Amino acid sequence: MKCRVCRGPAVIDIRRHNANFCADHFLRLCRDQVAKAIDTYEMLRPGERALVAVSGGKDSLAVWDLLVDLGYHADGLYIGLGIGEYSDASGEFARAYAARRGLRLHEVDLRADYGFDVPTGAKAARRVPCSACGLSKRHLFDEAARCGGYDALVTGHNLDDEAAVLFGNVLKWHADYLGRQHPVLPERDGFPRKVKPLVRLTERETAAYCVLRGIDYLVDECPMAAGNRHLGYKEHLNALEARAPGAKHDFYFGFLARAADRFATDAARERTALAPCERCGAPTTGGVCAFCRLQERAGGAAPVELTRKAQP
Repeated sequence: MKCRVCRGPAVIDIRRHNANFCADHFLRLCRDQVAKAIDTYEMLRPGERALVAVSGGKDSLAVWDLLVDLGYHADGLYIGLGIGEYSDASGEFARAYAARRGLRLHEVDLRADYGFDVPTGAKAARRVPCSACGLSKRHLFDEAARCGGYDALVTGHNLDDEAAVLFGNVLKWHADYLGRQHPVLPERDGFPRKVKPLVRLTERETAAYCVLRGIDYLVDECPMAAGNRHLGYKEHLNALEARAPGAKHDFYFGFLARAADRFATDAARERTALAPCERCGAPTTGGVCAFCRLQERAGGAAPVELTRKAQP
């Protein structure tokens, strides 16, 4: 197996490109794909400050690494969600990477700073864990970007993520969500600009990038994500990709090129007037935002003990 560029020994094959790459040219491919996504969708401009949502996993650490190497000012934000040993490990990987590269990492601890964690919040509010987690992360990332004066909030969503979300939204025909499924969500009404520079790379590619760059990352999936429909959609799309390389790319980018604008009016119709939350000042459709309501219900509640899986 030889590299398509230099004909040296290849370390990875990218079937949708019908090509193999050596380590150096694969890393260059990753940087080029991220740079292309940023330029095509006008995600970031020179001199702007970006805040990267960091989880300790491969995608968030890869996008942080790539942005810094491309010359962007990028700080990180890690949120301790209180999901037992999983959160302990994720924080360690995020801190280790930031220390190794001499980067600034902000930290928020959900229980210490707001009086609850994800397992407790989910139980108290009678939400599924992923719902309580997503609500908390969105609020805290938005707040940190807004209060910190950052120009954009960066997330590590990759091609697999975006294709799976699109697949689910098409199955349910969530027209308003389809109208917002873009690599960039512009700043509006107190919400920061949100950008996804990894949309041209897959999970496998970000994992390979981290391995070749020597970036240690958390491999384990969140223990509370079992049964998540998003993961099921990924499995179906992975099976399709195995039979038809490039299917996920064609599905997602074909939608952006040919159909996304058709749902813009649906997304605009769903937007309602926003006003500052009476408690925290975040933009909301009601008097009190959903995060503050969750905090009110869950704050101060005793932590929910996570059961350890039995060893085989």
